[in-house]
Amino acid sequence: MSDRGRLRPLPVPEPATGFGKLRVGQWFLLTGVLIAVALAITGLFAVASMKDFTRLRGAVVDVVDPAALRTLEISNALSAQESAARTYGRTNEERSLLAYRSAVADERRAMAELERLMPRIPESDAVRAEVQRLKDTGDAWRRDYAEPLIASVPTYKTESAQRMAPVNGERFTEVRRSLSTLQTHLNRLHDEGSVRLNQGWSALYVALGVIVAVLALAGVGAVLIVRFAVLRPLAELTEQVRAVGQGDFDHRLKVERPSELSELSGHVDAMRRRMLAEWRRASEAQTKLEEQAAELRRSNSELEQFAYVASHDLQEPLRKVASFTQMLDQRYGDQLDARAKQYITFAVDGAKRMQLLINDLLDFSRVGRIGGEMTMLDANVPLQAALKNLAAPIEEAGATVTCDELPVVHGNRSQLTQLFQNLIGNAVKFRSEEPPKVRIGVRRDGEMWEFSCADNGIGIDGKYTERIFLIFQRLHGRDAYAGTGIGLALCKKIVEYHGGRIWVEQPEPGTTGTTFKWTLPTGETDE
Repeated sequence: MSDRGRLRPLPVPEPATGFGKLRVGQWFLLTGVLIAVALAITGLFAVASMKDFTRLRGAVVDVVDPAALRTLEISNALSAQESAARTYGRTNEERSLLAYRSAVADERRAMAELERLMPRIPESDAVRAEVQRLKDTGDAWRRDYAEPLIASVPTYKTESAQRMAPVNGERFTEVRRSLSTLQTHLNRLHDEGSVRLNQGWSALYVALGVIVAVLALAGVGAVLIVRFAVLRPLAELTEQVRAVGQGDFDHRLKVERPSELSELSGHVDAMRRRMLAEWRRASEAQTKLEEQAAELRRSNSELEQFAYVASHDLQEPLRKVASFTQMLDQRYGDQLDARAKQYITFAVDGAKRMQLLINDLLDFSRVGRIGGEMTMLDANVPLQAALKNLAAPIEEAGATVTCDELPVVHGNRSQLTQLFQNLIGNAVKFRSEEPPKVRIGVRRDGEMWEFSCADNGIGIDGKYTERIFLIFQRLHGRDAYAGTGIGLALCKKIVEYHGGRIWVEQPEPGTTGTTFKWTLPTGETDE
């Protein structure tokens, strides 16, 4: 390469002194290190504050407050026990005794929950002692008052409560005293935790404020560096780029300082040259592409003409083969042996299958090319046309076809008829021992309508759900089920031409049948 095609190296500048020795990247690096250190310190403080706040919040919200709630439940249960026992002693009613037993069960449940919280509660030893004292006074009240009262009812009847009243007053006073002590302790723990939480919030706010201040200082420093080390040289580069953008594509891009922008301008200039060369090549390629597109349109026109001719010229010999073979059987059948008649049957069947295959291939090739105009139409119209075409096989199989109220869609009537016909025809063909039942459903899915065709037939193995949409793919032999293997491939091509997709829904475990689902556009547009 000649020297003219190379960028000359920049002249060596006068050596700088002081902070001028630093490159732009080094300025940013130094500033970044200082900012990173400050952010790391404040970040560690913020993390520590957050952890302490989380711990305190967990102690208050997850331990102390639930413990206070369980204590309140115990208090309510003990009050309910005392009221129910006293009422039972006065009235001897069975429902009061049942209320007493239920309150005892409530107390035990709440006590179990409270004991489960003990290992995590602050000052757990003191709280555990108070809980044990509450449990002991409650047991003493039931032992000395409630249970003897219940046992004396058969003897003293309604006088039982009055006889045991002094014991009740003495023992339940101890219960209230224990409850009051425990609740006071828990309230104190809650208040202390709340104070610490507020202190944690304050510390966190301070850390966040310091982080904001550091970021603000970092922003000011970055602005100064960018202003004096980047913006001025960048303005020169901008003017050069603007000249290129206004049409002077041969204008050279070059900035002398700083070294980073000098390198950048060299890269941008290399890109300018590359883009200019690519643009010229693209213009030539565009010209060739337009010529190829014209040739492709001509080729497609010839292909459509070929398909039309093939649909007639290929089927005419097949019709003659089938017709004359059948005439041979009719006229000379009594002179032929069984094997010859079998050969005639094979020939007729092969000609008919070839004719069917040609028709299916033509239908497959025409999707999106011939008669593919889209209109807004009621989906019931192509469905009813498909059911009319399938009337004979549906009646022969004793099939039942039901459907939801179908919506208006944007599509091609003949192709949607073929879509419904293929799917319902498969449901009738691949039936089980039970009479076929086919259900056509629909639901709105955003901008699309999601249709479904569900049957109770033999079903499809999950490993074949993608393969069945490939052309000529068959899961059963022709001796078991007739067909060309094009039907589902044609359905897929029709749905994709309409802008949707089609798939097989996996059945629920223990169920049979197959469910095909596909989407079609609604045709609605936003005003």
